Amino acid sequence: MTDAATETSAHDFIDQTVKGNPVVLFMKGVPEQPRCGFSAVCVQILDHLGVDFVGVDVLQDDELRQGIKDYTDWPTIPQLYVKGEFIGGADIVREMFQTGELRPLLNEKGVLAA
Repeated sequence: MTDAATETSAHDFIDQTVKGNPVVLFMKGVPEQPRCGFSAVCVQILDHLGVDFVGVDVLQDDELRQGIKDYTDWPTIPQLYVKGEFIGGADIVREMFQTGELRPLLNEKGVLAA
């Protein structure tokens, strides 16, 4: 497969995953075993709020790891998506949680039990 085809397939996978699942966390590791502290923080916050989410391990594939950065033009991982919308990385998710902004957003999007 050519690089262009690989990039396209990574982009298509990311696009389908983001659009096909209410909450997606592109992370290092899996929700049961995060492989970086920033990913762990996001998992802990989502678990604490009781959010059902899909975790995608970007460490399994170099094209995916670079592809997610290109997809949002955001340089870091993890990346949280809710109903197809990019919310942010670990710092933004943590800040939104601490300021009380995250729960209402998740409620508004219909992905959190009231």
